[in-house]
Amino acid sequence: MEIRIFDVAHGFCAYVIADNGNVMLIDCGHNDQTGFRPSNYLTTNGCTGIERLIISNYDEDHLSDLPNIRQRLPIQILRRNKSITADELRSLKLRAGPIQPGMVTLLDMIITYTSDVVNPPEFPGIELATFSNSYPTFQDTNNLSLVTFLHYRNIHIIFPGDLEKAGWQELLNQQSFVEHLRRVSLFVASHHGRESGYYAEIFDYCHPELVIISDESIQYETQETEYQRHAGGIRWGDGHRYVLTTRNDGMITIRQREGENPQVSTGG
Repeated sequence: MEIRIFDVAHGFCAYVIADNGNVMLIDCGHNDQTGFRPSNYLTTNGCTGIERLIISNYDEDHLSDLPNIRQRLPIQILRRNKSITADELRSLKLRAGPIQPGMVTLLDMIITYTSDVVNPPEFPGIELATFSNSYPTFQDTNNLSLVTFLHYRNIHIIFPGDLEKAGWQELLNQQSFVEHLRRVSLFVASHHGRESGYYAEIFDYCHPELVIISDESIQYETQETEYQRHAGGIRWGDGHRYVLTTRNDGMITIRQREGENPQVSTGG
């Protein structure tokens, strides 16, 4: 199993390849500065379809390449926070201005992807769990983020979207959420490592080895120092690393094969 977290500047996109070749895509942001688009990367690297698309956040930086991905690759399953309908989401987004192309595509998919898949594709060895707060209890897209836990052998990673303090507090009331949180070894920082997504009490339950931040520039102290103190660290050359960022490290790859320990690498 392999996870690739792409450098999409202030956005997010992770590509998961299961042992049987099935593909999971978590968000689909792109990088204006470098021209990187997951739609180009996937098709160039032999991907012929996406068995499961997970949308963690309803903002354009998580959706910007979705029109191209949908045009070029078949998507079998869409997974999102279903507490909000397409009409409600459209109204919520219009409060901030015109609806952008990624959201236009997602709204159409929400209307189209209404039936459960009878025989869903298999992701052998992968355990998935998702949690989200409900609309209209929360009426901001960040706290409506879909939090995904992925467990595979010795890899235990959380993708929290852009969840903020109030959203973390609400989800911590669920015992099953806390149980998954306790297993986490790789922590993708919420809201690109920014202060609004940082909630120190999470780490009363979660003791990751490594924090991963997807962002384009440093704007808050949390991005440099706060997360580092919560990580146990992994061996890296002659020393240790506690935080990896797409900003400095480029694409971050996490993989584990049968009989081997998990490996984390950067670049490529």
